[in-house]
Amino acid sequence: MTVLDTRALNRATLARQLLLDRADLSALDAVRHLGGLQAQEPQEPFAGLFSRLRDFDPAELSELVSGRQVVRTHLMRRTVHLVTGEDALAWRSRHDAMLRQKVFGVYRSELADVDPAELAEAGRAVMADGEPRTMTELVKEVGGRWPDVGVRPLGELLVAGVLSTVQLPPRGLWRQKAGVRNLLLATWLGREADPLPDDPSDPVGQVLVRRYLAAYGPAASADLRAWSGVAGLPAAVAAVREELVSFRDERGRVLLDLPDAPRPDADTPAPVRFLPAFDNAILGYHDRSRIIDDAHKGLSVKGERVVLVDGRVRATWTVDAGAVVVSPLSKLSGEDRKAVADEGSAMASFLSDRECDAVRVRDDL
Repeated sequence: MTVLDTRALNRATLARQLLLDRADLSALDAVRHLGGLQAQEPQEPFAGLFSRLRDFDPAELSELVSGRQVVRTHLMRRTVHLVTGEDALAWRSRHDAMLRQKVFGVYRSELADVDPAELAEAGRAVMADGEPRTMTELVKEVGGRWPDVGVRPLGELLVAGVLSTVQLPPRGLWRQKAGVRNLLLATWLGREADPLPDDPSDPVGQVLVRRYLAAYGPAASADLRAWSGVAGLPAAVAAVREELVSFRDERGRVLLDLPDAPRPDADTPAPVRFLPAFDNAILGYHDRSRIIDDAHKGLSVKGERVVLVDGRVRATWTVDAGAVVVSPLSKLSGEDRKAVADEGSAMASFLSDRECDAVRVRDDL
């Protein structure tokens, strides 16, 4: 079985994630290809698409959100993701059990006396009028049945665990600051999420496997689980196994992939790229060594924006007084510093509508 070293896996990841070359895709096609963008910080997907798409216009993504083609909803890993409306409807039921389990895992003692089915019924009755509500407002209207449960545990179980909800614009629009207002997914998109098929081969899981590999492969089953948060995918993997090719990484793990997916030569040059907070190019794997050193893997979990140099995380970046400020994690060569400064200037220009291209690369630590 062919062994793919870390550099080969890195170049495959960059190609699948549209980070090796900026793609000539629409924002909708990019969101669909990536299986969604993590979006708990509402403005971060815009920076993520800027680094992936040629001539990206942030107004295009805002229009998709306002036009209900892309939605903000709890999905993979119980985090807020920006996904196409089609994917939200197709995938939500497959994620239901995981979403409930994760909420109960965090608030097990507080929710011990709450029946999820009863809570869902109460929540749907309140939201049947089609009016958006904040989490606090929703809890206030149903919470009389559970007066001893706090707003946060009951609210998170409602909006993420037992009801299929979306977060409405203007939250998630370019340069808009707005609180979270929730509406039922079915109300916003005009139909209920697809029911989960009664099929042991897990057809929805099969779609998740193929879509994940297209955007993240080659990868192990543990990586798929880390991205989706969904356990119980072995049946789906088994069902599509004959379609896939196999490799091993340097640690001996079996990696699966789509046969015709891009796997560039390990020596393919990789441009500098600025990634937003919580980018799935890093969080979408159990073993993140293909893109970030073990010493720095906590950065993405903490929500640090990072800079890829030669395909790997080599710096963090922030915005201060309109300027992009880059903090290297290790010494950069003169050539790399210039490339970082050039891409940072492009990011600053994008974030300021071309009114500012200021960038500062701090002295190497």
